[in-house]
Amino acid sequence: MADDQSPAPPVARAPITMALETTAFDPAARDNPHTRLAALRESCPHFRDEVAKTWFFTRHADVRAVVNDRTLARHPSNVEEGSHSHFLTVRPPGLSKSFQEAGSILFMDDPDHQRVREPLARAFYARVAAMKTRIEGVVDEALASVTAPAFDLVADVAIPIPILVIARILGVEEHRLGEFREWSEGAILGLFPLKSEEQTRIQVAASNALDDYFLELMAARRIAPQDDLISDMVRLQAEGAPLSDAEISINLASLLIGGNLTTTDLISMAVRLLLTHPAQLAAFKADPGLAGALVEETLRYDPPIDITGRVVMEDRTLAGCPVKARQHVMTSLRAANRDPAVFPEPDVFDIRRAHTAPHVAFGGGAHICIGAPLARIEAAAALKGIFARWPNLRLARAEAEWRTLPFFRGLARLDVVV
Repeated sequence: MADDQSPAPPVARAPITMALETTAFDPAARDNPHTRLAALRESCPHFRDEVAKTWFFTRHADVRAVVNDRTLARHPSNVEEGSHSHFLTVRPPGLSKSFQEAGSILFMDDPDHQRVREPLARAFYARVAAMKTRIEGVVDEALASVTAPAFDLVADVAIPIPILVIARILGVEEHRLGEFREWSEGAILGLFPLKSEEQTRIQVAASNALDDYFLELMAARRIAPQDDLISDMVRLQAEGAPLSDAEISINLASLLIGGNLTTTDLISMAVRLLLTHPAQLAAFKADPGLAGALVEETLRYDPPIDITGRVVMEDRTLAGCPVKARQHVMTSLRAANRDPAVFPEPDVFDIRRAHTAPHVAFGGGAHICIGAPLARIEAAAALKGIFARWPNLRLARAEAEWRTLPFFRGLARLDVVV
């Protein structure tokens, strides 16, 4: 409960009226979200968006405190009536039983979150470790398929690599890779809050195809286990892990959908940042061992995900703000990662930066991104491979073409010339 003897200071007037104005939904923020985020962080770090019914926190210390607070809930069904976060619970008609009834760890709360995430994470991280030495081969395979002197790096490189990697981890048959990529890209439309009827139709068809395929593979792996993640999950289930088939299927799909989009954005963003920062590109070419540092600085400087949210379950004070029970708190990972109180010269892209404090690109706490280790490995391998294969890579045009998906920041295309 809030301390009645210590009233919170009044909330300053925000320079904008809606948190959505800091995302790719807004044309100005699509090109440059950092100006508005900096203004909020400096003048109104705790902003109440009455339209979306959410608090919006932008300072690094406050964001870390919220994402690491295990007393806060995650599932949008806990939120007060009228909150825009309820859209996350809406399932379009026609989705398979798994997608209608089972829960994703992205939005689960304990005890179900721990029940599902623990065996999934254990099996997934073991597979990532085993796959580490093979990822370079997947990168080489993707790069070798590009033969034109000019191409779209997003479509031809940054999208295929994560899909190929997760396909190998899951155990997707080689002859199904084309379908698997099509389903993966279609299911990602589920992240779009404002979809057309055609996009919804594509999303439902792709999601159902993925579910059917995962359930089919699970049944096959029970009879004949293979060296893959799906075999691991059905084995853990047989050994007593309290997971339903639907929960395994939807969470494998969540790994696929969330991890593919964000890793694609991470790879393409890092390439564009290097191509627009010649000194940093020269440093990376001189020492490809900086790939890991390049990935971390890209995650700090322009991460793929804008926000993550939590729900306050009782009246309390957060970051000096009196927050009521069932109110939503949206934390800006992007604003926190450029907080000058934590990162010196935060608007400078420097792959040799000494990271004395952690960025929050992957969130934190119990819900820290389960795919973070794989994303880091994939992106580092992809960046080394891209510039080793095409040392003279350059932009075909200076203007960036950004996607319009709210709460994610990524390039719609990146035209390059080798």
